Amino acid sequence: MPLRHLHRAGFSALVVLAALLLSLLPTPASAADRGEWAPYVAYVTGDIASYAGKAYDCRQSHTSLPGWEPPNVLALWLERSGPPPVDTQAPSTPSQLTSPAKTYDSVSLSWGASTDNVGVTGYEVFVNGGTAASASTSGATSVTVAGLTANTTYTFTVKARDAAGNRSVASNTVSATTSGTQPSGSKVLVGYWHNFDNGSTNIRLRDVSPKFNVIQVAFAEPVAGAGSGNMAFSPYNATVADFKADIAFLKGQGKKVLISIGGANGTVHLDDATARQNFVNSMQSLVDTYGFDGLDLDLEGSSLSLNGGDTDFRNPTTPRILNLIQATRELLNRNGANFILTMAPETAYVQGGMAAYGGPWGAYLPVIHALRDRLTYLHVQHYNTGTVTALDGRAYAQGTADFHVAMAEMLLRGFPVGGNTSAMFPALRPEQVLIGLPSSPQAAGGGYTTSANVQKALDYLIKGQSFGGAYVLRNTAGYPGFKGLMTWSINWDKFTNFEFSNSHRAYLDTYP
Repeated sequence: MPLRHLHRAGFSALVVLAALLLSLLPTPASAADRGEWAPYVAYVTGDIASYAGKAYDCRQSHTSLPGWEPPNVLALWLERSGPPPVDTQAPSTPSQLTSPAKTYDSVSLSWGASTDNVGVTGYEVFVNGGTAASASTSGATSVTVAGLTANTTYTFTVKARDAAGNRSVASNTVSATTSGTQPSGSKVLVGYWHNFDNGSTNIRLRDVSPKFNVIQVAFAEPVAGAGSGNMAFSPYNATVADFKADIAFLKGQGKKVLISIGGANGTVHLDDATARQNFVNSMQSLVDTYGFDGLDLDLEGSSLSLNGGDTDFRNPTTPRILNLIQATRELLNRNGANFILTMAPETAYVQGGMAAYGGPWGAYLPVIHALRDRLTYLHVQHYNTGTVTALDGRAYAQGTADFHVAMAEMLLRGFPVGGNTSAMFPALRPEQVLIGLPSSPQAAGGGYTTSANVQKALDYLIKGQSFGGAYVLRNTAGYPGFKGLMTWSINWDKFTNFEFSNSHRAYLDTYP
């Protein structure tokens, strides 16, 4: 046909001619079965696709488009004789399943991609060896399994599947324990009930305000010297039997009751293996006797201090820090995944470690870092402190909304320890972080903050709703998972007619 007539003959002539020429080419020896034809798929010569119950050979490499169905474009596809081939080959096994993160009701999983002779169409996640808990239909190699129970250990495996329904062998098994507790509402209120009379008020443990989710019994203290490791606790104005009954009563209401060690007057330091083992044995005895749900580390003063030359929070060398980490880990392991760990350090021991690292400055950082996998809540004391330098390089004073936002975001973003950008303290998860506050002006020497200013800080931290302060959030959207507030103390809260717990519980309950 003369070329001048080809245009008038139309595109169909080209299609017929191309099909005729391609039909003379040999079919590749090993064709890939691509399953049902679909648009926007990259096909290569030799692929086999199904359409309307028929099988077609791909004759030219191309990316399919709507309207290019095999019967419509003979230049690209040639019908095969016989039924479509059956794909019986399963995908390869997903590799290196890990759990990079978890919350109180969800576990995040990731894994290496599988391969398949046709193509992986998705993955299925199995929980506790049972049916699929979640699926990735897009072929993504990560997923978050939600709707789990707090403080519970789950096992997970992953299988890949293809369009023909073939499934791979299960991946390696990974175990993950959900963290924390799920209170009424998503935010928690933690309070210290002190086992002594300091001029506030006496309050029986069972009469603690129901506004609190976690009650810290303060304190277990050392006997036979601060370095002995031998810890003891005796209820104030109550028998052991009555106190055990009060703890059981609160636990029956869904509260968590922990035993706190240390405090301002309870210096505890574990300088050798003997002290460490004494600590573990005596604390375990208290847990067994009273039925505590967990352990709180409220170490102050000389309880924690870095020795000279101990410069890396990731690899501490100070004996009292190493022994505390090992002793706490042993107690956590003895008491299982449901055993709660909290900490209440002063700002110098945590945020103060950005400006300087040594002695007391930053001394809690190696403990937090080593135990972050089991840490439920960190509630730094935002009181009885001087000004502290924040991420923006400015120093902020206690008792202000700016101080609370700035100190909290240091934990939520991470910070350079000792100003060294090669030694970044990694961020904690938002659900691990609370703000520690005095419940009344009488409860601390400084740092009391009005409810209105506390809630301004929380609106900014959680919702990104600025109050126009000097400190500007690095994460402008805020941290919706931020967990709540801690107070010293429940006793002082009663002294002021429950002003702290009533106001802040009502505020925290506005979050779903």
